[in-house]
Amino acid sequence: MTEMSGSGKARPQERFHRWRAYKARLHLNNYQSDMSKFQLMRFLFALIFCGALTASPLQAQESSPTVPPAAAESGKDVVHALNNAFAKVFEIVAPSVVIIEVSKKNDGNEGFNFDDLFFQGQPDDNSPRRGPRNLEPIQSEGSGFIVRSDGYIFTNFHVVEGADHVEVKLKDGREFPAKVVGTDEKTDIAVIKIDAKDLPVAQMGDSDAVRVGQFAFAIGAPFKLDYTFTYGVVSGKGRSKLFTNGGYSISDYIQTDASINPGNSGGPLCDIDGKVIGMNTLINGLNRGLGFAIPSNLANEIGQQLVAGKKIARPWLGIRIESVGDNPNTRDLLKGIDKGVVVRTIEADAPANKSDLRPFDVITKVDGMPVTSDTQLQREILKKKIG
Repeated sequence: MTEMSGSGKARPQERFHRWRAYKARLHLNNYQSDMSKFQLMRFLFALIFCGALTASPLQAQESSPTVPPAAAESGKDVVHALNNAFAKVFEIVAPSVVIIEVSKKNDGNEGFNFDDLFFQGQPDDNSPRRGPRNLEPIQSEGSGFIVRSDGYIFTNFHVVEGADHVEVKLKDGREFPAKVVGTDEKTDIAVIKIDAKDLPVAQMGDSDAVRVGQFAFAIGAPFKLDYTFTYGVVSGKGRSKLFTNGGYSISDYIQTDASINPGNSGGPLCDIDGKVIGMNTLINGLNRGLGFAIPSNLANEIGQQLVAGKKIARPWLGIRIESVGDNPNTRDLLKGIDKGVVVRTIEADAPANKSDLRPFDVITKVDGMPVTSDTQLQREILKKKIG
């Protein structure tokens, strides 16, 4: 039976147990998601193995004399080759992956404190108020990867945001204090540095060449489980409008079903060759098959500017736009035009005011590249240099 307080609210103990039940369900969902993927791959491997058995020498003699005896081992060979390829990815990438521990001041606004509720009880309106608590620093953990042998590391901005102290752990067990070199809030990218030399460096891949359906691997420290290695496939490219960090949203996220959890942020998403194709940065749906990564080309472009101490400056037009077809009224006015971006308004003092662009113009190409959506226009403009 649920105990209720005089005000009709659940007692502290009840709320605490509800919280524990919620955490248990969350971990169960994560476990079930990972198990489903494991069972699927086990089933696929079983099919391959069964295929090898059906082509065994004994059966070949009885029903299919034309099948060579070597075919009996072909299924196993495929499984072993895939197994070795997966393990090789971890061996290549893991030495360049770091675990980032962050400490920052606790201003008391970090959410509900269940320890206080459970051990001290919920104060009523007539009880004397307690004095200010001695708040412990907030501890958090993320991931990153080394991009230069002299200690430069890429990670997410939100991993080190507001940090008073940053500590980096390497795969070989060494630990170093780190300083924040530079951050770009809008793309959620940061660079930190440790005082070390001859470090293993991650190989950067070409995110533009990534194909939907190819294998993808994530390495990091989800839930403080250091160097956790998960796999999946690239589920999509060019994902946009997922969230706006600092008033900005990049328009080219890589989507993957590789398991990504809190603590993976800032770590690498890799291909089968062990090359970094993205920086893990976003979870949608509490690990129910949706993970996102910043493309490696963008992460490298922004990161190298931060390493060089440059201020991140982005080209912009200063126009409000919408894709052709998004607005029925606009679509009726643009008969014969089914692809492109409609200019709705132009901001005062915007660079676009110095061009020939006018409201209700339709942009169909940027330097010869077709433009079919507002996010694609943003992507093409961001590739340009200012000036």
